[in-house]
Amino acid sequence: LNMSATINVINTCRVAEVGQHLSTSKSSRACGSASLSSRTGYQGKQNISAVFTRRASKKSVSKLVCRAESDDAEPADEKISMDINEVMAVLPHRYPFLLVDRITEMVPGKYAHGLKNVTVNDNFFPGHFPGRPLMPGVLQVEAMAQVGGLILLPPGGEGGTDQIFFFGGVDKCRFRKTVLPGDQLRMEVTLTKLNKRFGIAKMDGKAYVDGELACEAELMLVLAKNPDA
Repeated sequence: LNMSATINVINTCRVAEVGQHLSTSKSSRACGSASLSSRTGYQGKQNISAVFTRRASKKSVSKLVCRAESDDAEPADEKISMDINEVMAVLPHRYPFLLVDRITEMVPGKYAHGLKNVTVNDNFFPGHFPGRPLMPGVLQVEAMAQVGGLILLPPGGEGGTDQIFFFGGVDKCRFRKTVLPGDQLRMEVTLTKLNKRFGIAKMDGKAYVDGELACEAELMLVLAKNPDA
C-alpha cells in the first residue's frame, strides 16, 4: 500500500511539472509574439514616418521651385483706360465718324475694351430708318475697328501719332442683335496676329448690348505712315 501511494504521489508531481512546463512555454511564445509585433509595429511607424518625411520634403522642394518661378516671372502687363480726350489724341477720326467714347481697359499691343453710347442724336438715325431707328451694322464693325486701332497706335505728341490705320478686310461677320437709341455698345477687341514688316494686323472683335452679343467679326487693319504727323 505504501509503495502504491508513493507511486501515485510521484505521478501526480510529474503531471504538475509537465503542466507547468507547458504553461511556461505558452507564456514564452506569447511574450515572443508580443515582442515581435511591437518591433514590427515600431518598424511600421518608422516606415510611415519616413514616407511622410519624403512627401513633406517633396512639397517643400515644389514650393521652393514655384516661388523661384514666380520670382523669375515677367511683370504683369499694365492696364490703362482712356477718356474721350485721350481717344481723340490718338485716333484721327472726328464727328460724325468718331464711334468710340471711352476705353475702359486696354493693354497696348494686346487687347482693348471700349464703349460707344448710342443716342437718338446720332446723325445716322434719321435715315436708318425713319420711324424705326437702328444702328447700322457696318458702323458697329467700324466702331470695333476704331477700338482695334487704339491697340496698335502708340500715343504721340499733341498732333496725334505718326501712324494711321486703314480697314483691310472683314471676315466671319455676324449680327446677332439690333442696336437701338439708348443702348451702350460694349466692344472687346483682341489682337491675334501682327506682321510688323508689312504693318498688317488681324483681330477678333465682339460687341455686346446688355451682356448679349450684338456683333462679331474678324478684322484686318493695315498700318501706314501718317502724312500729317
